Amino acid sequence: MNPSKSSRASALLVVSVLSLAFSGCAARRQQSYLEDKAMGHVYRKPIAEVWPAALALIKEKGFSVTNTQTGFETTTEWLMTSAPSSLGTSYARYLVRGYERGPGQCAVEYRRQDRSETRAADSTDGRANEQREGVNGAGASQMRRDSELEWELLQKVDPDAAAALKAEAKKIE
Repeated sequence: MNPSKSSRASALLVVSVLSLAFSGCAARRQQSYLEDKAMGHVYRKPIAEVWPAALALIKEKGFSVTNTQTGFETTTEWLMTSAPSSLGTSYARYLVRGYERGPGQCAVEYRRQDRSETRAADSTDGRANEQREGVNGAGASQMRRDSELEWELLQKVDPDAAAALKAEAKKIE
């Protein structure tokens, strides 16, 4: 192979790899932008219209609603999110809240809580060891906003606003 052809091929390979890397970074920045915007989104609909879609979305993810508390707030049952293992089994649940933000306007928050259970190996004398439970995160009852789920809800409930946000996000490099 001609040395100049091999250096050109190498240069093309480097340019290709760099463009793929930068496009991946841009895609992550765009997704982060969309999720941030979804967390602050105010629907131009009353909460009574948005709430059924908010509950349907959480049920689509496999979670079952335990109770509907006062107003537009509910929690889900714990759902196993990893295969059972002696190394640890993960579980998650949600707190879903709907807020009125003025006449005919509302917002919805999904808060996720994760926990894991580990079980030590049985002892050699045939007695089973106890199961230990732990909640991941800084505090024992720490819940975090699920921006990804809030973005999904926005796309379902307000597709026009979601499309406008996607157009804005494409401008991010």
